[in-house]
Amino acid sequence: MSAVIMDGKALAKKVKEEVRAAAARMERRPGLAVILVGDDPASQVYADGKKRDCAQCGIYSEEYILPAETGQEELMLLIETLNGRSDIDGILIQLPLPAHLNERAVLSVVRPDKDVDCFHPFNVGELMIGEKGFYPCTPASVMRLLAEYGVELSGKSCVIVGRSNIVGKPLAMLMLRENATVTICHTKTEYLKKECSRADILISAAGQAGLITGDMVKEGAVVVDVAVNRRADGPLCGDVVFEEAAGRASYITPVPGGVGPLTRAMLMKNTLYAAVIHGK
Repeated sequence: MSAVIMDGKALAKKVKEEVRAAAARMERRPGLAVILVGDDPASQVYADGKKRDCAQCGIYSEEYILPAETGQEELMLLIETLNGRSDIDGILIQLPLPAHLNERAVLSVVRPDKDVDCFHPFNVGELMIGEKGFYPCTPASVMRLLAEYGVELSGKSCVIVGRSNIVGKPLAMLMLRENATVTICHTKTEYLKKECSRADILISAAGQAGLITGDMVKEGAVVVDVAVNRRADGPLCGDVVFEEAAGRASYITPVPGGVGPLTRAMLMKNTLYAAVIHGK
C-alpha cells in the first residue's frame, strides 16, 4: 500500500483564505496580541510567523517582546491591560515562559473569551464537557486535516501516543465527540507496539524521534505525526519512521509540512471566532 500524503501546507493556505474572507466582511478588524518573554530564537521565529499569518488574514496584530527577567506582576499587568482593550480579541502567551514565572497563573489571567490557545481552565473545562468554544490549535488542526481528507472517525479505534495538556488530552476529547474509541498511550506504556498496531487512526505526539516504526502500523491505518524533533544531523522529523509507516498506511502526514503549518492557521481561525464573540 502506498499512503496518501496529507498536505498540511495546502490546507493551511485554504483555512487562512477562509479567515481573510470572513475578516474582510467585518466592520472592525480582528486583533491578536502575542507576548514573548525572553530571547529564545525558536519562539521568536514562531512569533514572527504568526505576525505574517495575521497580515495575510487581515488581522491586526501586536507583538510584545519582554526581557527574560520580567517579573510576574509586570507580565500580568500587561495581560490585564490587553484584556480591557476592545481592539484586541485574542491574547497569546508564547510558551515556555522563563522558570521564575508561574505559567499556570499567567495563563489563567487571560480573559477566557480572548484565550485563543485554549489554555484557560474555563475553556479546558468547556472542552471536556463538550461545549462549543475555542479548541486548542494543534488538536483542532488534526481534526480539520482528517475531515478534509474524509477520514471516518465514528466507531473507529484511535490511539493517541502522548498525554500532554496541549495535544494528547484535548485531542482525545475532540475524538470522543466524533464517536471514536480512544486510547491514550505514552512513552511509559507497556506493550506500546500492541496498542498502536490495532489502531485505525494512529496519532503520535510524544516528541521522540523514531518511536513509531512501520511494524507498529496497522495495514490501512491513518497515521498523523504531530511531533517535531530535530535529528542529530540537523533535519526535522516526527515520531514516526515515515518511509516504513507510509508503506502500510492509507493516509499519513509528513514532518515538516503536515500538522505544523495548519496549527498556525487554526490560531487565525480562533482569533476570528473571538472577534465574532465580541460582536465585530
